[in-house]
Formats: sequence, C-alpha cells, structure tokens
Amino acid sequence: MEIVPSEIKKIYQEGKNISSYLKNKLNIAYNSDKIIEFSYDLQAGSYQNTWANPELQELYKLYTKEIADTILSTLTPTSVLEAGVGEATTFCGVLDNLPKNIESYGFDISYSRISFAKKWIEEKKVENVNICIGNLFDIPFLDSSIDVVYTYHSIEPNGGNEETILKELYRVTKKYLILFEPDYEGTTKENKARMDSFVYCKDLKKTALKLGYNIVSEKKFINNLNANNPTLVTIIKKNTENQAQEIKDIYACPKYKTPLKLYKKSQAYYSEKSLLMYPIIDDIPCLRIENGILASKLFDNEG
Repeated sequence: MEIVPSEIKKIYQEGKNISSYLKNKLNIAYNSDKIIEFSYDLQAGSYQNTWANPELQELYKLYTKEIADTILSTLTPTSVLEAGVGEATTFCGVLDNLPKNIESYGFDISYSRISFAKKWIEEKKVENVNICIGNLFDIPFLDSSIDVVYTYHSIEPNGGNEETILKELYRVTKKYLILFEPDYEGTTKENKARMDSFVYCKDLKKTALKLGYNIVSEKKFINNLNANNPTLVTIIKKNTENQAQEIKDIYACPKYKTPLKLYKKSQAYYSEKSLLMYPIIDDIPCLRIENGILASKLFDNEG
C-alpha cells in the first residue's frame, strides 16, 4: 500500500500517533525503519522545544551528567559516538561534561532531526562534533573506529531487531559499548504492556550474551525522564586485542563498511567498493544506503 508523505504529515498534525497509524495501514506488527523515520522526522524540533523550558534545566543537567559520568567510569575516551543522536539535545549536554578535546560523532536516520541537531550544536557552541545521516542497521562508520559508542533509547523502537543492531554497534566501537535503553525486564507489568504496545526492544542482555559479548556492568539509571519507561544501563567491553591503530577518516560506506573518499570541495563522499556517491547537503553527509548514487565513471571526466 502506497504511503504519501504529505498525507502522513497531515495525520501527524491532527495529533495521531504516526507509528500506530502506519502499522495499521501497512498491516504489520513491528516498527520498520521507514515507520521510525517518518515518526521521528515529523517530530523534529519538539525535543529542543522541550529542553528550552527553564523549568526542566535541572533535570536536563542531571541526566546528561549521569550519562557522561557513566562513560568516564569506563575510560577517558578520545572519541565518542551517540548512535541515534536525534536533535543532539542529549549529546550536547553529555559533551559539556566530557573533556573538550574529544572527537565526537552522531548520526540519525532522519534528515530533519539532524538538521535541527546542527542548529542546536551551533547555538550551544559545542566543538569537535561531526553529525551525519545514518541507519542503525548499516552504521556508516569503520570497524573499531570509536572509543565509546553509546545509545540513549535509540534501540528502543526497534523491538525484534536487537541482535542485528547490537552487532553493528559492537562492530563500530573500539573499546566500550554503553546502552541506555528501556529496562523492560526490571519494570512493572503495566510498563511492560505499554512497551509491548509500542514494540520496544527487550532482552538486550540476553542477546549480548548470546553474541559472546563481555558485559562488565548493568545498573538502573537514576535520573529517568519517564517513570513509565525506566532506563537500564548496560556496559559492554570489547576485546581490544590485535586492533588497528587510531583511524583518522572514520566514515564508511554503509553497504560494505569500507572507507569513503571525500569528493571535490566536500560535495560528496565516494566509495571505491560500491561505486556509490553519497551527497553532502548543508554540510551534512547523507550516509544511508538508499542515499547512494551510482557513479562508476565519477573520476573519468575530471580535467
């Protein structure tokens, strides 16, 4: 069944839950990446509006500091990535509590959210931040390229795809993977029913152990934003033996996970493996597989 984006936007403006509406329309019981993209893209700007409220500033400081303190409890990283960075509201607060020389990266499935993130980062004057469009299922970063990779409720809407996403996150991290995700197993029956209705993720610990990952810590998050959706913190340490040295150019072709080459005045990234060109729009690299443009003769006509 065809989905017309402009019609979905009208449905959203009427106050309906887009995720539920699209699942009913498509007759599916899970959140596809297209549903997630629609839902979050239409919400773009709402998170910044929320955290601009002066009454919430103390809570904002507490929960972002708790995330930063958790990261620093593992090591002092030289690089950090928030996977599913949204509008960068959480990310900027976290970076305020980390050493200033850290190279920081974030990606999100939604262009609109990343566009708002770019504006938020500029307004907050946060430095060394690199953001791009990307998908949790095909993360556009090289293997073992980031010291600490973390998620903050970004695996959440992807119930049923926990293993695929954990594999990708683990692939990219060099030292630690930290998950701030719904505490499904430790919450009430009522909260579980709510999470099930939204098809939230579950069994992350069980999945990580099945994959042979080393879980070094698991604890409840203190400064929860929503009592109906409490957060569990899971810290996974990666085996760092026989890993390559520091990687400078860390973006990867999302299809083959191979290095990308910057093409002509930052117009695009190019993959020699896939022969795909990924556009850069308003300084935002668009690095989802479907963003790729076949350009096998890209360099043939250069003077």
